[in-house]
Amino acid sequence: MVRKIGGDFLRRYDENPILSAEDIPFRCNTVFNGAPVKFDGEYLLLFRVEGLQGYSFFALARSRKGFYYEVDEKPVMLPEKNGKFAKYEKRGIEDPRITFMDGVYYILFTAFSGFGPMIEIAKTEDFKKYERIALISSPGNKDGVLFPEKIKGKYARLDRPIGNNVGSIWISYSDDLIHWGHSRAVISPRPGYWDSYRIGASVPPIKTDKGWLEIYHGVRMTASGPIYHAGSVLLDLEDPSKIIARCDEPMLSPRENYERIGDVNNVVFASGAIVEEDRTIKVFYGAADTAICMAMCDLDELIERTYND
Repeated sequence: MVRKIGGDFLRRYDENPILSAEDIPFRCNTVFNGAPVKFDGEYLLLFRVEGLQGYSFFALARSRKGFYYEVDEKPVMLPEKNGKFAKYEKRGIEDPRITFMDGVYYILFTAFSGFGPMIEIAKTEDFKKYERIALISSPGNKDGVLFPEKIKGKYARLDRPIGNNVGSIWISYSDDLIHWGHSRAVISPRPGYWDSYRIGASVPPIKTDKGWLEIYHGVRMTASGPIYHAGSVLLDLEDPSKIIARCDEPMLSPRENYERIGDVNNVVFASGAIVEEDRTIKVFYGAADTAICMAMCDLDELIERTYND
């Protein structure tokens, strides 16, 4: 795969954005941060919609080949109005990430309220019925992604709590997907780099023969505000708290107008990926908190690049 010198490692889909507010069959402000899966012969994209009221909810789009998407007529998940989750979702539900494991699609997302952001987990088997399972973090935590298999007999997740105004990526373990602990800090911001201000997990970890590949977002603060990039790190298969390799340069940075200008300027925010049979990895990302886009590369080249060779 050839790329121009000075460009990004990931190759943008020529017809980006793949979804924007104009593609939604109901009125809304913006769409962004979608989680893709292959299901029943289709590509599905569960994505965040910010309604005109100002809070977010989830809609579902479908595609036969993974490029052109049609959006279902109605949202598929709205903030609960009653029940035990309602007061933690009063300001919306945000940024779904999907992991398939043992016949179930688990969705980690952010429940937002006056208490701040918290990680919540839901599940579905058919993308028709969605069942909330539990709130699985304290306030001040988001960007939760679930590993697609157990590590030493336990479920594992990455997340991004804020401590002392620092956002690092942590790993935690669970026996039942509800109670979590044994937490360790794994990846932290790096002064002087593109991820110097804050980082967070973006794509559910992808198992490779070189380690767990995690595509994450990193933020650099500038005089005109934050700039969001996407990068990669490899974690040990047996002990994902150990870093094998971490890229020095981002794989994707905001360059196009649809990434630089929107509700939040200068944002590329990866939120899911699909690895195709030919080893192409398609990374789905939110652009400027206003649209959903896609970029691609060869998976093996991405792993090699993570070693900074």
